[in-house]
Amino acid sequence: MFSTLPKTYPQYKDWTWAQFKPYADDLISRQVIPATLTAWLTDWSDLSRILIEMGSRLYVAITVDTTDAVSKERYKAFLDDIYTQTMAVNQACKQKLLASGLQPDGMQVPLLHMRAEAEVYCDANLPLLAEELKLSTEYDEIIGAQTVTYAGKEYTVKQLEPFYLLPDRAVREQVWRLATERQLADREAINDLWMRLMAVRGQIAANAGLPDYRAYIWKVLHRYDYTPQDCYSFHASIQQEVVPVMRRIRQRRQAQLGVEALRPWDEAVDPLGRDPLKPYQTVDELVEKASTIFHKVDPQLGSYFDNMRQGGMLDLENRKGKAPGAYCTGFDMSRQSFIFENAVGLHDDVATILHEAGHAFHNFESFHLPYHQQLVVGMEIAEVASMAMELLTTPYLTREHGGYYSTADAARARIEHHEGQLLFWPYMAVVDAFQHWAYENHAAASQPENCDAKWAELWERFMVGVDYRGLEEHVRTGWQRKMHIFQVPFYYIEYGLAQLGAMQIWRNAMRDQAGAVAAYRRALALGGTAPLPELYKAAEVKFAFDAETLGEMVRLTEGVMAELERAA
Repeated sequence: MFSTLPKTYPQYKDWTWAQFKPYADDLISRQVIPATLTAWLTDWSDLSRILIEMGSRLYVAITVDTTDAVSKERYKAFLDDIYTQTMAVNQACKQKLLASGLQPDGMQVPLLHMRAEAEVYCDANLPLLAEELKLSTEYDEIIGAQTVTYAGKEYTVKQLEPFYLLPDRAVREQVWRLATERQLADREAINDLWMRLMAVRGQIAANAGLPDYRAYIWKVLHRYDYTPQDCYSFHASIQQEVVPVMRRIRQRRQAQLGVEALRPWDEAVDPLGRDPLKPYQTVDELVEKASTIFHKVDPQLGSYFDNMRQGGMLDLENRKGKAPGAYCTGFDMSRQSFIFENAVGLHDDVATILHEAGHAFHNFESFHLPYHQQLVVGMEIAEVASMAMELLTTPYLTREHGGYYSTADAARARIEHHEGQLLFWPYMAVVDAFQHWAYENHAAASQPENCDAKWAELWERFMVGVDYRGLEEHVRTGWQRKMHIFQVPFYYIEYGLAQLGAMQIWRNAMRDQAGAVAAYRRALALGGTAPLPELYKAAEVKFAFDAETLGEMVRLTEGVMAELERAA
């Protein structure tokens, strides 16, 4: 009957579960034996691709316009009517395949995932998981509605970022304080949302028979290749190798600015008083030059990007009512990728499109795999795809290569990027350590005031060099402004680990650009068919937490920055 299953989104976008159910029932009722295995797995994969794409497209709709009541209602209906049913069917199919004892080619790692998921699955959690998703959209609505009026004009908090690049320190401070006051106005609303989230997550873990939510999510995130202790080791490596560099970077910035103390509104402005980088005038220009750069890195990657551009798969400009942040999502049945960002005319916009395109390229490189289940990858490798692309494109940022900048401005942009990479690791450690604490100490962390105190403690440990005197409430509530904590718990250390992997690809590219890109693509093409250490090995890098590997990349980065200083 699967010959009648629709193949394109317009054909099924208005379907309810009643229309999908016969296909699901057919899968569950069929016998899985060697003779039927391939056909059954293909049908399950196709149904999964359709349902996941449906959810992805509906999510896109509510993020491109958080005020669209119709889209929100359709997404809610999907969660209520289809999402929980889909999870139940997938679980039944996983159990069916596991019970068969069969192991299809290329499915060793997906089967490992299935066994882990089977261990934590229970019917009682289906409505709770749907509720968790609903609560995450509440967070988007709160943040998306944060606007302020400055100089007679309304801005989103995101749209205020260009002001932090202005040389007038008084203006920067005024705007920063205005944004902070607006964010603090939602403190109680976010606290309430957090308490509801913690209650749901605690119950999810209890229903799964696990001691805490971290134990639950560790299985859900398929973390077989490292442990919480490895995370603590990574935090310690960062404290040893990176925090002193953070202090040096900020001391140099303070001296360049000639200020008595470096304040939070001093972190983004050019310390030498140069005008902000203006990489592009229009979003079309942002896209056109990105296309040129990707073609320089690799013609096939450039073609992937052009495919997205031509298919209307880019929503890049910032506007009121649009959800914050940036992401890339795959439309698996359509074999297409979609990039979302909030561009406001800054270099960060360039870095973002390069980053998110890396995710898109990962999708395109792995779409060839026969089964949807093989497309599921750990974020530890997914973020290598994106972060490495930021670095692989650096030789082509200049106008002579069709990029955005003069030689001097490209050097400046790269210095800022490398500084950002180094400064990211301590912040990542704060976010990850906070989440470990929160779910190890569920009762305490369910009280927002304890979260405030823990975040402040971790901030003091890792985030050195900026004076927050008189701004303690801003520091204490920093966890409220980290989307990942609310929407994708424990999804943050992946960035830190992946950055270490991406920098090793960059190191290799400085020796052999073409060879490094080829290894990068080979790793992406494996999708989720190999364990993390093997995926990293395919990219010719090491999956690591240790101070030695981290220190090597830190020293390499500092050396490159010193060379670029001379060009800038």
